[in-house]
Amino acid sequence: MFEPDGRAIPFVEEGEGPVKVVLLPAQGLSVSSLGTLAHVLEEEGFHLVRIGVRRGRTDGATLHDLAQDVVDVMDHIGLVSAWIGGHGFGGALARAVALDHHDHAEGIILVGVEGTEPLADEVAGALADAAEPASLDAATLLGGAAEPAFAQAVLTRHRNLDVERVQRAALAATPAEEWATLAPNLAILVVQGTADAVSTPANAEALRASAPGRVSLTLVEGAGHLSVLTHPGEVGFAIEDYLAWD
Repeated sequence: MFEPDGRAIPFVEEGEGPVKVVLLPAQGLSVSSLGTLAHVLEEEGFHLVRIGVRRGRTDGATLHDLAQDVVDVMDHIGLVSAWIGGHGFGGALARAVALDHHDHAEGIILVGVEGTEPLADEVAGALADAAEPASLDAATLLGGAAEPAFAQAVLTRHRNLDVERVQRAALAATPAEEWATLAPNLAILVVQGTADAVSTPANAEALRASAPGRVSLTLVEGAGHLSVLTHPGEVGFAIEDYLAWD
């Protein structure tokens, strides 16, 4: 836990490889949700830093404030720059980090692409119904092709409503153009579950179309919004393959 100025920011640093990746969690998920993916990448020689959402001074926090938290942790551990990666909401935060602190970002990794439009009622309802314990219906929608009971178990284990409150408020307080615009001159990898109902394939295709020379898209067949929990091997391989670290 890094605790500057009344903020308490959880983080986990692992691995010592030359390829450095920061990972940021999806809406409503704790930093532990990225643990298996981080382990997969660590085994392949990556240096990983998982950074969670602040506690303490949370009222009024915007995506810019949460981006500053990410950079403050990086500075605290002496990480000059890294690939900034995020799952769902974490991808929106990764994009804000790249815009606000361009010198800290070597590139961007998005596991699913956060959209700027309101979610469909069914999807928004599933997210609301994913509170502990997560309902089987919500887990089925969010888990894609994963076995529903498994998706329910991992969703319940890693769900954090306090985290979601801060993330949701920060996103609402930040105009879309202040995070959805792509930072200049950075490469972007999108690892997209084909059954992700939240950070949808349509969002990924639209992002690639907006910057075809910079956005690379890798699909994970059958993966839903919980891809980092249900398909960590496939997501990790896509990142490893793109960064050409073998």
